[in-house]
Amino acid sequence: MVETVNVVCMKWGTLYGPHYVNRLRAMVARHLDRPHRFVCFTDDDRGLDRGIETFDLPPIRVDPPWSMLGWRKLSLFNRELADLAGTALFLDLDIVIVGGLDPFFDFEPGRFCIIHNWTHPNQRVGNSSVYRFEVGADSYVLDRFHAEPHAHWVRRYRNSQTFLSDTVRDLAFWPDGWCVSFKKHCLPGGPLNWIKPAAIPTGARVVVFHGRPNPEDVLDARWPEPTPWKRPFKRLRTPAWLAEHWG
Repeated sequence: MVETVNVVCMKWGTLYGPHYVNRLRAMVARHLDRPHRFVCFTDDDRGLDRGIETFDLPPIRVDPPWSMLGWRKLSLFNRELADLAGTALFLDLDIVIVGGLDPFFDFEPGRFCIIHNWTHPNQRVGNSSVYRFEVGADSYVLDRFHAEPHAHWVRRYRNSQTFLSDTVRDLAFWPDGWCVSFKKHCLPGGPLNWIKPAAIPTGARVVVFHGRPNPEDVLDARWPEPTPWKRPFKRLRTPAWLAEHWG
């Protein structure tokens, strides 16, 4: 009998609407064959589709002004996580699943697995958009975080995923190419972005939309850019595969 696994996401604040969770759940259903629970930890379950299990955000002490940032994701390392048990795959909301997810549960069983951060290819630094963990097994991560004031960790680490990578004892990286960056690996780059749509690299399973743009921005062929002088250069075309997988 195949073990039922957990697929977990988090939604808080207003940055991502419920449609991000609904679309993520639909993508998981299309790309994960084994029995699974799809769970969203959230402060607002309005607009979420039936079939999505929801729980309150797990407890964590996060001080303002960081309480709405990614540090909250460390709350998944509580010793108890709602009624979950066993293996869990965490997925950020701003990803697009383009290939099978079952290998993420078969690779290096029992270990904590995460994306090798593309910006630190020669360092032990992960990108926490996609990672797998055993519920309750790494509770020392949250214990370490709570052992010092939040400001201490902000001074020492750039973000929560750097803290996480430095704290997890038995860390493994996903095989190269499973998780790719939309900006780094899919876009053709420079002026070609204006005339050539992004392409999915061979073997990719998850496309990560870190920072800007988000998937819905790309669907609208727009790239939000807060810096005025950069705006004329931030253009792109909508790739057909994005509407197919995320639309």
